[in-house]
Amino acid sequence: MSSKKTVVIGVCGGIAAYKALDVVSRLKKADHDVHVIMTKSASQFVTPLSFQSLSQNMVISDMFAEPKAWEIQHISLAKKADIMVVVPATANIIGKVACGIADDMLSTTIMATKAPVVFVPAMNTNMYCNPIVQDNISKLIKFGYKFIKPQSGRLACGDDGEGKLADSEYIASYIISELYDKKDLKNKKVLVTAGPTIAPIDPVRFITNRSTGKMGYSIAEEARDRGAEVVLISGPTSLKPPFGVKLINVKTNQEMYDNVLQQFEDSNIVVMSAAVADYKPSQYSNTKIKKKENNLSLGLEKDNDILKEVGKLKKDQILVGFAAESNDLITNAQSKLVNKNLDYIVANDILSNDTGFASDDNKVIIMSKTGEKSQLDKMHKKSVARELFNLIIR
Repeated sequence: MSSKKTVVIGVCGGIAAYKALDVVSRLKKADHDVHVIMTKSASQFVTPLSFQSLSQNMVISDMFAEPKAWEIQHISLAKKADIMVVVPATANIIGKVACGIADDMLSTTIMATKAPVVFVPAMNTNMYCNPIVQDNISKLIKFGYKFIKPQSGRLACGDDGEGKLADSEYIASYIISELYDKKDLKNKKVLVTAGPTIAPIDPVRFITNRSTGKMGYSIAEEARDRGAEVVLISGPTSLKPPFGVKLINVKTNQEMYDNVLQQFEDSNIVVMSAAVADYKPSQYSNTKIKKKENNLSLGLEKDNDILKEVGKLKKDQILVGFAAESNDLITNAQSKLVNKNLDYIVANDILSNDTGFASDDNKVIIMSKTGEKSQLDKMHKKSVARELFNLIIR
């Protein structure tokens, strides 16, 4: 999504050093230029050749080694970097930088760069919780350095507690988000709904639909990457919660309705992509309905029309709805756009074989209340989200 950027990864000596290999691999797959600086102790855990093979750049570890090019390497990398990430970050490197000590290639490069620097600590839980380490972390945060907190769990030493390196997928996603080329939603609050809702019949059974939440989660991630404060209200899905997003889990139409109304007033942009159940059983059985010889009839009654309700409440908000249709796509979407007081509607054909429900891709038509139509051919749902916000901001 974003243009190619330069990432400088600092690897310190700790058992978690091998996990930095996966971070480098993910960043390369995202088409970023990755340079690795290893401390002397880091090379005792993972060989420089491993990082060199993945990054496709020479790995630097010795400050006084003969340079491969006529440049002062720590200054050169410090200037090249769009972001520096220290993974794993030991108590030693955190303490050095906090005290202004620059005595090896990594610490001198951190001191020399004007790029954002992110520390990803990993260490024994007692070390991490040591007041000296915590004081150093607080000091660096005050100076504008960023931290990705470690996880809790069983550590290599056998102890159990906080100090385990954050998930490598999370670290890479965080870096890619920080480097995103558009930051035009800063100081904006974006509210997104996603996934299906369920309408319970009895303690075992419920009515739902085929929505997976992928489109809504992509919209939330795009808004986050562009700098927004994001609230994601999600029905039941199997998707990983996106980092940096306030996630509110709901199940029923009523739960989604209540939470949307709580968040709506102070939102700037509201994207209602959830597939909310329109009907619910007229009667809920508190006990499991037993199978009988004859047929079972299920009465249904209309449930809340959340999109219509927020359309009535809309003041300065930009309100976006979705229309998943099996026929008369344009006509039905246009009617929904007008009747529900929307600014935009995203229409997609649910009968398409290779897009829509459960697919990573979508093919949509975005229509505005001013009569504009943007037809997007098959693309990843994150790309659809990007194009949607491009239209809104324009």
